[in-house]
Amino acid sequence: MSLPAAPFGRVLTAMVTPFTSDGAVDLEAAQAVATHLADHGHEGVVLSGTTGESPTTTVAEDGDLLRAVIEAVGDRLHVVAGVGTNSTAHSLELTEQADKLGAAGVMVVTPYYSKPSQPGVLAHFRAVARATELPVMVYDVPGRTGLRIGWPTYQQVAEIENIVAVKEAVGDLVQGVRLMRDLGLAVYSGDDAHNLAWLAHGGCGVISVVGHVAGDQHAALVRAVDAGDLTKAQETFHALLPAIAAVMGVANYGGTTAKAALQLAGVLDNRRVRLPLVELDDDEVDALRAGLGAAHLI
Repeated sequence: MSLPAAPFGRVLTAMVTPFTSDGAVDLEAAQAVATHLADHGHEGVVLSGTTGESPTTTVAEDGDLLRAVIEAVGDRLHVVAGVGTNSTAHSLELTEQADKLGAAGVMVVTPYYSKPSQPGVLAHFRAVARATELPVMVYDVPGRTGLRIGWPTYQQVAEIENIVAVKEAVGDLVQGVRLMRDLGLAVYSGDDAHNLAWLAHGGCGVISVVGHVAGDQHAALVRAVDAGDLTKAQETFHALLPAIAAVMGVANYGGTTAKAALQLAGVLDNRRVRLPLVELDDDEVDALRAGLGAAHLI
């Protein structure tokens, strides 16, 4: 079977933002991570999302990061800029910056903490889309925002010409099929535990966290689904389950576990994060090492 067109590629990772010992954004390390992803099965990256610790970075830092990654891999990967905040004015500033710096697209999450009404969510998305001619992906992740995008809102979102995709971290497969079939939106799996399910239902790709150390495996998963080989797809996905549990199934997860995984894989030489996150302790690293080892990723 053939999956629908993927506007930002098939295999993407929500990339970490490395930091130096004095707490600054480490642009050289970011380029190394992006190059590692490009070398291992990826077609795109999403910068300055939750995994990239975007609540702790400034507009200038996000711009420097985007510029550095485009310089390193912009000819190899779709480099998507996360522009989602709980301030529309802030999101517009990030969107305009991404446009000027040459991003392949932008991703905008529902405004977290503020929990606006559905008309407010729509107005936020519409404002971002109007600020750029770049393709826009909306991000539905109620576990982090406390808010879902309603179906009537999706219907209106789909009428906005440059909103082309959804990063779906709700796990609502039935609604996701309707997003693709009835509204013509591309759907990306936004939760590693659901990657096979979304691909099997016609999702165009994955935006992973485990992909920091499992890009080739995700590319193989996509190829197996494309070929209609469910047995191979299941084998590939099932082999990743220990890693998914280790990276995503613990309380202190996200940028913390992804950076530690990259350190274990030899891509980063540290696992520094910014408060309020704290880096994994030795016991947590041991558990992560066991999960990645069981998945044959290190």
